[in-house]
Amino acid sequence: MARRGKTSPAEDIMDLVAMLPWWVGVVLALVSYLLLHSLASQQVVATAQPGQVGAMVTQTLWKTLAGVGQYILPILCLAGAGMSAWRRRARQNLVTDVAQSKATDALDGMSWREFEMLVGEGFRLQGYQVVETGGGGADGGVDLVLTKPGKNGGEKFLVQCKQWRAFKVGVDVVRELYGVMAARGATGGFVVTSGRFTDEAISFASGRNVNLVDGPKLHGLIRQGKAGIDRSPARSASNSPAADAPAAPPNPAQVQAANCPVCSKPMVRRTAKRGANAGSEFWGCTGYPACRGTRPIA
Repeated sequence: MARRGKTSPAEDIMDLVAMLPWWVGVVLALVSYLLLHSLASQQVVATAQPGQVGAMVTQTLWKTLAGVGQYILPILCLAGAGMSAWRRRARQNLVTDVAQSKATDALDGMSWREFEMLVGEGFRLQGYQVVETGGGGADGGVDLVLTKPGKNGGEKFLVQCKQWRAFKVGVDVVRELYGVMAARGATGGFVVTSGRFTDEAISFASGRNVNLVDGPKLHGLIRQGKAGIDRSPARSASNSPAADAPAAPPNPAQVQAANCPVCSKPMVRRTAKRGANAGSEFWGCTGYPACRGTRPIA
């Protein structure tokens, strides 16, 4: 994917803050102003003893920088917080649009940035914590880093996004990600595209902890995650009084799990052991822990 060119330090600060929740950016703006304002308010000794001139010059320099920075840095933090809030809203809109679409055509008109945001939100709906790295550079083109708490601590997964519609993703891309996974000690990885994969890429990923997610699988992942949110207790409580009536027993033919929305492997019934959903059942991928795809039990 294309990436932006060289950026200024101010843009780098805003982008860094934008990766955090918006309220963290607001807190950083307040804290930075208080710290720099305190430094800018310090008095500089008017006269200095021999040998103390250097210290006086240094103190004056820091006071000047703090006087300017006490306004600039908080503004950059607030701008980053605004970007974070906008991106969060944009992600939600993208998920809604794709989930409501009946076909994968909704993925075709996206920019690489929108596609990356959509993929990140899709994994968030699966319970992952997502860090957007922006791809490129020395990280092997990794666009997202996923973490999810496990029995042995947090597990890390790497994601490479390819908004390629005109041609298939080849085996070189999969090999590259697999090498980066080994170098960085990742548990698994995902290559996500709006298009398809070549037979060589599929063959290489088979038997390895690399999951290939093409356009139809991504579309299913988004729809499944959005459906899980819409069926949450908070949403159900706001429905009509008919929602208070006991649900009819499900038809056994209707509770057969489809393939995993992430890697297409078979799924098995599991029971959550921790968290807010402890004790509830769900469909889990048989490729766990390399793949953590889930489906709700209707």
